[in-house]
Amino acid sequence: MKFIKFLLITLIILAGLGYGVYYFGTNIASDKLMEVLTTELENSGEMENIKNAIESDPQLKAFLEDAASVDESTLPVKTKEEATRMIVKKVGVSGIKDIQSKVQQGEISKEELIREMEEKLTEEEITALKVIAYKELYNK
Repeated sequence: MKFIKFLLITLIILAGLGYGVYYFGTNIASDKLMEVLTTELENSGEMENIKNAIESDPQLKAFLEDAASVDESTLPVKTKEEATRMIVKKVGVSGIKDIQSKVQQGEISKEELIREMEEKLTEEEITALKVIAYKELYNK
């Protein structure tokens, strides 16, 4: 009986530690990812290129512009840090790296990327990402 009690307590402690490592590890990874991406985009001038690409593509522009009229109080995430955590949890770091490499190599179209994100995220989460992207691009 003592052995079973010891085993049960050990399993509960290990499960708690595992959850803590997962929760805090995901938060740390998403914070680090957001910090690196933001710095890289701002320092390289890539943010302006992204803005110009969106402005020149009517489909992307229309995709983001409906975010201007959304009630932000109903969104599941409101900041880019929260959005990064959500994406890391839903897509995973390896999934993000896979998408990045596909985009850089031209192996995925914007329609395929949008479809893939629609499979992994809810409509509210996608709307929240649109609002955050719109605010970041147009400094609102």
